[in-house]
Amino acid sequence: MSQKDNFFNINYLSKGISRTLTKGLKASIFPGEQAMVSVVTIDPNSRGNIHDHPEEQWSILISGNAIRIQGGEEIQVKEGDFWFTPGGVSHGVIGGNKGALILDFFAPAREEYKRPGKGYAQK
Repeated sequence: MSQKDNFFNINYLSKGISRTLTKGLKASIFPGEQAMVSVVTIDPNSRGNIHDHPEEQWSILISGNAIRIQGGEEIQVKEGDFWFTPGGVSHGVIGGNKGALILDFFAPAREEYKRPGKGYAQK
């Protein structure tokens, strides 16, 4: 395998594994050996389900705006904000009036996200 196969572009997500999380939230997933990246596109005012998983998660809001719901708190996030979600903490997101583009990093990689599908992972 050429090392070029390990390079991607946020504007061309077709190389990723496609997953519809819920209406208005779509992810393109790029798994590695120990971690994975999920590029999540959120339509304006779309609401993600509150969920949790054992993997830790780091996220960065690349563009748009949103409300991050984490551990029962609602926190406004804007372009450039990033945050940590420990494994087992309930969380979700609501897209702002501009929608949002978020990069999620999971460690370890989420096994159930290594294949296309719909919905959030099941425990």
